[in-house]
Amino acid sequence: MPNYAIKIEYDGRPYHGWQRQRDVPSVQGTIEDALSKICPTPVEIQGAGRTDKGVHALGQVAHVHLDKEWQPFRLNEALNFHLRPAPISITACAQVDNDFHARFGAIERRYVFRLVSRRAPVVVDAGWVWQVAYGLDIDKMRAGAAHLIGKHDFTTFRSSICQAQSPVKSLDELSIEEIPSRTGIEYRFTIRARSFLHNQVRSFVGTLERVGAGAWHPDQVREALDAKERAACGPVCPGHGLYLDEVIYQTDPFAGP
Repeated sequence: MPNYAIKIEYDGRPYHGWQRQRDVPSVQGTIEDALSKICPTPVEIQGAGRTDKGVHALGQVAHVHLDKEWQPFRLNEALNFHLRPAPISITACAQVDNDFHARFGAIERRYVFRLVSRRAPVVVDAGWVWQVAYGLDIDKMRAGAAHLIGKHDFTTFRSSICQAQSPVKSLDELSIEEIPSRTGIEYRFTIRARSFLHNQVRSFVGTLERVGAGAWHPDQVREALDAKERAACGPVCPGHGLYLDEVIYQTDPFAGP
């Protein structure tokens, strides 16, 4: 059966996360419903990352085995036609080797989190950013983030329902950019690693926001990490400011010949 990789952009607000669930809408389930319109046999797609409820994606990747060959362009167009009006778009499609696996073949995942500081309610970006009404100190947040880079036991920043076999992960980047606007400041977090624990990114950002607000000293991030206890974590921030930005493979499946 031919194997296809698809790149996906979606608004996570209407969905209870990526993974298909009974009786609630999911991104995976919606795409599989669209596939059922063009494929007579039931199929299951495998995503590179299981984003949580409300989390968005600009570069989610999935693969699917179909019972017949399609020109990638035609498959891309057919899926987007049957996905309407769902806020999901297939932005690239490619036929790949049968052993390509969107999840297990990924060598890096990059997430972006958008945090906006301003008094007036956000309107245009509502549902796309996490807003706080007070100022944040980016230097303190960067100092706190530095404690998290590298290979650590991230039990403190791991959801109690996380199913990963080990809490030990290597974090390659946790950088913060300050972007002034006419009405406030956006703090854009970029987080890179091969893989993540459940709620790890949102736990990082929620904790660093406390540092930026002055409620935590930057060194308390290290103390929380060393505690290896979930209770030592700061608050978990909301999902709607988080984006799965890109999934990296040894060979780009969408690069073409």
